[in-house]
Amino acid sequence: MGNLYKKWTGISLVLRIVIGLVIGLILAIISNNTDTSYFSFIEIFGKLFVGALKAIAPVLVFFLVMGAMIEHREGQKSNIKTIIILYLVGTFLASLTAVIATYIHPVKLVLQAGNSDYTPPTGIFNVIENLLTSLVENPVSAIMNGNYIGILFWSILFGCFLRKANESTKTVIKDVADVVLKTIKNIIEFAPFGIMGLIYNSITQAGFSGLKSYGELLILLLSCMIFVALVLNPLITFIMIRENPYPLVLKCLRVSGVTAFFTRSSAANIPVNMNLCEELGLDEDVYSVSIPLGATINMAGAAITIAVFALSAAYTHGVHVDLFTAILLSLLAAVSACGASGVAGGSLLLIPLACSLFGLDNDIGIQVASIGFIIGVIQDSAETALNSSTDVLFTSIAEFAQWKKEGKEIKIN
Repeated sequence: MGNLYKKWTGISLVLRIVIGLVIGLILAIISNNTDTSYFSFIEIFGKLFVGALKAIAPVLVFFLVMGAMIEHREGQKSNIKTIIILYLVGTFLASLTAVIATYIHPVKLVLQAGNSDYTPPTGIFNVIENLLTSLVENPVSAIMNGNYIGILFWSILFGCFLRKANESTKTVIKDVADVVLKTIKNIIEFAPFGIMGLIYNSITQAGFSGLKSYGELLILLLSCMIFVALVLNPLITFIMIRENPYPLVLKCLRVSGVTAFFTRSSAANIPVNMNLCEELGLDEDVYSVSIPLGATINMAGAAITIAVFALSAAYTHGVHVDLFTAILLSLLAAVSACGASGVAGGSLLLIPLACSLFGLDNDIGIQVASIGFIIGVIQDSAETALNSSTDVLFTSIAEFAQWKKEGKEIKIN
């Protein structure tokens, strides 16, 4: 079994997902055309995959955020502060872009029925009331019930206090977080089977209208990411250095973005980004900290994914999202994105957290996240390319802005 598993994981995950998607599609077409249910057992794979994600996602968020709080370090160099501000502002503006785009072109998803007791919030005050009530739920109950607002609150609180704990305690928390991440990685290795079941169930239940919504959702996501990469990021760059931003923006996309698109991992792209920073002549003491940090908290692409999916789920269930709630979602998506895990599709596991803002239950949130794995072959690659290339871009413009003050010349080859 061990050798079989190694052979299975040795095949590209993207290739396996594509194969699973195609098989599910073919079996669904055969079932629809012949009016038979010979392949109905395929649906169980989708249910198992969704069930596994639903079980582990709350635990992942709890330990991931708590571990991030423990890892926080103070007293960094002044440029680091500017870079962190750029990371956070860029991530928030990306999520705001996604909210606006989803308002302009909302996408209705094909989902199964969620909690029958679900009542949509009626406005911002109802949202805030639900938010505050969810915050103080028992932390164990929050994890068991998939209350992501409560999970986020308690994990941040515990993480703040644990920063003063002894190293052995911190090591235990980090080890548990690593175990949860490894568990998630192994669950995702079987995503092709889950996607095969999900695509089969979607087409047999709703026909090809489900595929149409997936395509619309993917186009919406990619449009937001392209806008951020080619309009929003250049605007931020121009504000910082007061020069034509596109030579630097395009260089970061060409060198860092293209590599990250295929590796689908910001962490794996760190060496590429470090080499690019060296080529740009940046201070090693700064970029050796900012690049690994950016791979963790600079998540514009993830913020777009979380906001678009959450708003699409809200639109599907007839939730009216007013202006203040939309801004609150932008903030929540930005914060959630900063906690996105380093595994492929990590941002998808935080979608239920954003969905809970609208009172959507965990079942709905996980279903929406599962759709992300279907289109994730392209979505996750584009998301990672945007995230990773922006790490270098914001690191460089923070230092270039300092150079401008000192009268140094900026050269981009």
